Amino acid sequence: MYYRLFDILQRRGLKKTDLLKLAGISAPTLAKLSKGETVTTEVIERICNALNVQPGDIMEIPGNNNLD
Repeated sequence: MYYRLFDILQRRGLKKTDLLKLAGISAPTLAKLSKGETVTTEVIERICNALNVQPGDIMEIPGNNNLD
């Protein structure tokens, strides 16, 4: 779900722990992101602001892409 986020971090030479300080998120929240678990929209907003990206740049919603 958040593989794009971790790809961005890697391309920018950042570690997951750097995200804690940059975005002001907690270690348990980082653990949730690493496991692909649900986080609040506030967390997504903080990460996006810290990295200057949009939500679609850091996450992908798995599932059926059919609109039928």
